[in-house]
Amino acid sequence: MTDPDTDSETGEPGENGETEHYFSADPTVAFKRAPLTADVWEHRLELTSGSGVFAQGRVDVGTGILFRETEPPHGARRVLDLGCGYGLIGLAVASAVPEADVTGVDVNERAVLLANENASSLGLGERYRAVTPDEILDEATYDEIWSNPPIRIGKPALHELLLRWLPRLTPDGRAVMVVGKNLGADSLQRWLGEQGWPTTRIGGAKQFRVLETRRG
Repeated sequence: MTDPDTDSETGEPGENGETEHYFSADPTVAFKRAPLTADVWEHRLELTSGSGVFAQGRVDVGTGILFRETEPPHGARRVLDLGCGYGLIGLAVASAVPEADVTGVDVNERAVLLANENASSLGLGERYRAVTPDEILDEATYDEIWSNPPIRIGKPALHELLLRWLPRLTPDGRAVMVVGKNLGADSLQRWLGEQGWPTTRIGGAKQFRVLETRRG
């Protein structure tokens, strides 16, 4: 994996215009693709990122820590890659867990495009599909949700996002998220518990927390 320790990210969106645009449905910054290589859970992923999409040209620090602090979700059949960006987390799951069908979801149309292109180039197009939120059926449920959530959309919007998708978990399902400590990981953990979603810290490093959320 691209060494996250060489990246100055501490939870902030990255450079090249993505601070303004990565959580927009249709970014206005000029679209430029940027290749990268990520080694995750003993799988090498040759991917394409792009301007206007989170973590252009790199593996961001938080996602790198998420991978280092966890094992693949073996046994999960249906996985949601929430805020998928160019697809790194969900494609890593699909690569490591052959039995998993993974859905990536993102409001950013460029992210959806890139994630689907990456799935196709990796030969995972039959088990990974990225869509916008309105394309997911109301009855769809998931064994696991994995995410480096878009903290910078603001606390109210983040809370709304999580309360929209966490109820999609199956009764024994879980969500695994990485959140920057300086961006409110500990307060988010408490808030989730107060909403009936018990959340524990299962790992972390470099000012990031890896959180696991289950049903109350």
